[in-house]
Amino acid sequence: MPLARSDSPPRGLAFEMPFDVTRFGLAETLRVGIDLRKRIAAEHSFEAAAETVCEYLYNELTGPARQRACALVRCYKTHPFGDLPSDLQEFARASLSRGEERPSMKCLTLMATVGEERDWNSRARSRGHKAIALPSPDIVEQAPMIAELLREFGLNLSELLNPGREVVRDLMGKTYGVFHVAEAKGSRFIPAQEDFVERYGIRSVLGFGGSLPTGDLFAIILFSKVPIPEHSADRFRTVALDVKSGFYRFKDDAVFAG
Repeated sequence: MPLARSDSPPRGLAFEMPFDVTRFGLAETLRVGIDLRKRIAAEHSFEAAAETVCEYLYNELTGPARQRACALVRCYKTHPFGDLPSDLQEFARASLSRGEERPSMKCLTLMATVGEERDWNSRARSRGHKAIALPSPDIVEQAPMIAELLREFGLNLSELLNPGREVVRDLMGKTYGVFHVAEAKGSRFIPAQEDFVERYGIRSVLGFGGSLPTGDLFAIILFSKVPIPEHSADRFRTVALDVKSGFYRFKDDAVFAG
């Protein structure tokens, strides 16, 4: 049953075809890829498609006892500051120093979020992640989870923030890695240990994504309450390609819903 889009956290939903993330094999990989491509194809903007992907993964991934695996699933996209809606520009601007603002400056933009808490089901209600300005590699390094995610993708941070034509072409042919933290508790890559990891029982974190025709990147991040083993995490390299193929058709004028 797909998650109804609302500001209320999805609860008590029946699983039509749950996938145990601790035993995520080839059959599960293929089924998830097919399902996600179909759902993305029915959407008319990147934002709506990202919501669909997050809803699906939140609803369908389980643990061994068929309990919902994820406490939170989010989709991020890098986006030029000058092309953001005005409210997101204001949010990103608040973290900048004088002279750092540039129209071409990349911002890590929250495109979709689904989770246990009410505020985790609306990107507009996010307190600190709506649009994170990335004026320099040093600033990216201050967000260790994001920096490590990009490194696992095999990316040079300087090239990511200022992609020229050659870099965009190189990104198109990259085989992306998977960001996988098997044990979230105590990991230096996962912030808010007490308020988030311990409070919500986060066991593992898994990120996967890819490049878009503009040279921007997207990333889906799963915060799981069941441990995700390495062999399961590695399967999401293939899921990333399926999601990328669906996202690829959204042009610059079809990023934000409405």
